[in-house]
This record gives sequence, C-alpha cells and structure tokens, in this order.
Amino acid sequence: TCDTSHRGPETRGHVILSSGSLGCCGRLLFGISLIFPVFLFPIAIFVCVKIVKEYERAVIFRLGRIADKKPKGPGIFFVLPCTDTFVKVDLRTVSFDIPPQEILTKDSVTVSVDGVVYFRVYCPISAVANVSNAHSSTRLLAQTTLRNVLGTKNLAELLSDREGISHNMQESLDEATDPWGIKVERVEIKDVKLPHQLQRAMAAEAEASREARAKVIATEGEMNASRALKEASLVIAGSPSGLQLRYLQTLTTIAAEKNSTIIFPLPMDMVSHFMQRK
Repeated sequence: TCDTSHRGPETRGHVILSSGSLGCCGRLLFGISLIFPVFLFPIAIFVCVKIVKEYERAVIFRLGRIADKKPKGPGIFFVLPCTDTFVKVDLRTVSFDIPPQEILTKDSVTVSVDGVVYFRVYCPISAVANVSNAHSSTRLLAQTTLRNVLGTKNLAELLSDREGISHNMQESLDEATDPWGIKVERVEIKDVKLPHQLQRAMAAEAEASREARAKVIATEGEMNASRALKEASLVIAGSPSGLQLRYLQTLTTIAAEKNSTIIFPLPMDMVSHFMQRK
C-alpha cells in the first residue's frame, strides 16, 4: 500500500487501486510470457531484471492493468517480457517557482506575486494512474490557487500576513492534489511587486505621516521645555541670590568655551531709569 501515514482514515481509500482480472486471453498471454525466461534464461536476465534506486519506486502494468497494489523497489525486481511495462516514480521532494501572477486584490489593487512550492509523491500508484502528468498538473494548479487565495485579500493583508497566506495555499493545494498521490509540504510567497505609481503614492503618504509625527514631537518638546522654564523661574523668584548664582554659572560656562565676548545682563529697572532721564 501507499504511504498514507500523514493522511486521516477518511482519505486512505482512494489510493488503493484494484487490478481486476486478466481474463482468459490475459492468462494465456501471461503463461506464454513465463515460458520465454525459462528457455532464454541467460539472455532473459538482462531483459527481466530491473533496478530502481532508493528514492524511486516502480509501478508495473501487466497487460495494461496494475500488476500489484504495492509499487516495487527499491532494489531489484522482475518484469515479464511482452506483457509487463513499468513506470518509475521519484519520491524526492520537488520544488518549482510559481511564475509572477498579475492579481487584483480585494480592494482593487493590481499586484504581481510569485512564490515557490515544495511537494513530493507519497503514493506512486495514484500519481501514475489518476493523473497524466502529476508534476505539470501541480504546477498549473499552484498558479490558479495563488490567484484564488490572493484575490480574497486586501493589499494590507497581502503585505503583512504572508505566513497565513502561505498556509492557506498549502492547505488548498494539498487537498486538491490528494487524489493524485501528492503531498504539498510547503508554499512560500517570494515577492510582491507593486505598480510604480502606487509605490510613489505610498512613499508620499509615509513621508507625510513621518513629518506630522515629527511636528507633534517637536511641539510636545517645546511645551515641556516651557513648563520646565516656568518652574525654574518660580524657584529663582523665591530666592533673590539664586539669580546671581545662575548668572555666575553662565559666565563660567562661557569662559570654558574660550570666548572673548562676555555678556552682562542689566536689570530692566535700571534701563528704564536711563530712558526716562533721556
């Protein structure tokens, strides 16, 4: 049987295919094909003995019917001449790129999105008997699934929730490819390309938002500074010597900077007195 350990009990029945009866003519041809290896034993070894690698399985068709419910391999297996043919199936994980798709989002924005899909064949019999080309069909289905999933998302959701979108795509693809014996292991969104006009509009919006926040922060800073100056003036007003000490401290700071100009503040009462005399 196929490897269905990752599937639930409700999805295991379709992967087992019935070979049916060969019929009278089929049994006759099968018996004749058994005679050739006996009489042509040395030569028949090169025709009947086949080998598949560790990561491959072989599905044998006998007179057009699947000979066994279990694929052959890895290692050596035998086929009968004239009546048996086999198909090799690779069980390794395969990755492919989803070509960029032009998608119209839910809020009527056109974007170009591409991605990558990782999948593997878990049931060689279903991959051979239920679909003509499992790999090509999975690629085409991934493109349509990408369009269907992203068509229900807004632009903001598309840019911020890539992990959730990838998970939804994986579930949809995995459910659709289950009858083909394919397990979709991972789906990733690689890049989201926006139109140049939309990029400029978003950049202008972000710049305006940053400028608005900068103005608000500067205004809040000036407000806090004015409150601090008001509190400082109240403290100095309560102590007449505090203003003189502050003046001396300011002179010390100016002198430390090696400036040749020193400013002496004069009280406003003295200046008004000279202005009255004039």
